[in-house]
Amino acid sequence: MKGYTLITGACGGLGGAFVRLLAARGEPLFLTGRSEERLSALAQALRAEFAGADVLTYACDLTDSAARSALFCRADEAGILFSRLVYVAGVDTQMAFASYSEEKLVLQLRACFEGAVSLARGVFLRRREGERAEFLVIGSMSAMIPMPYFALYSAAKKGLEQFFIALREEWRGQANVTVVSPGGIPTREDIVENIASHGWFGRMSALSPEEVARRSLRALAKNRRRLVPGFWNKVLSFCMHLVPLPLKMRVVRAIWSKTQKDAF
Repeated sequence: MKGYTLITGACGGLGGAFVRLLAARGEPLFLTGRSEERLSALAQALRAEFAGADVLTYACDLTDSAARSALFCRADEAGILFSRLVYVAGVDTQMAFASYSEEKLVLQLRACFEGAVSLARGVFLRRREGERAEFLVIGSMSAMIPMPYFALYSAAKKGLEQFFIALREEWRGQANVTVVSPGGIPTREDIVENIASHGWFGRMSALSPEEVARRSLRALAKNRRRLVPGFWNKVLSFCMHLVPLPLKMRVVRAIWSKTQKDAF
């Protein structure tokens, strides 16, 4: 029997896409999110749609180290071993840095970086013996450059990318590690509005959660270091290397200074 796949943000749009794809394959799933009620409803729906689906859930605040420890204590009590981590959770607050409260600052850093680092260690230490573990981490194209008015998020995603690419080398032969850097994914109304505000390119570069999940799992199976899903996102990624950094940041500042979003 394969080990479980631990999926964070399982009740969200992108996390839910990963859940359904892996459930359709018949893989055992360990799902986490903030709402026990939503997780329970999701598990029931999966068992109804996919006969015999092996689905476990545990509500967890990934920004809380005690809650993360409790999650793995629950797994240990049940004798659960893991084959894969899919880390989708994050907080995409956009605002001038001085507008942050201390609480929101810590929340964003812990959700976007600390939680992923902690869960990666927990899964690696509980991987099935003799089985190559897999780590799929959702980063962001925002990590390509320092982003004024989105500084905390872009920095956290850059740190996430560099950390897991380093682990990829450290765990060579023991694990596949892939970092995905998507553009816009229309999973919530505020994100749909944000994509629309970027005009033609925003619409062309956006991909559905299902498409991002499919491409991400294929890249992980091939042990690709990094994936930028979508033709136009690849074009943008390439072009960004040709533009001087001061010019890139001035453009970003002009665009993002007009946008403010408080995710929580």
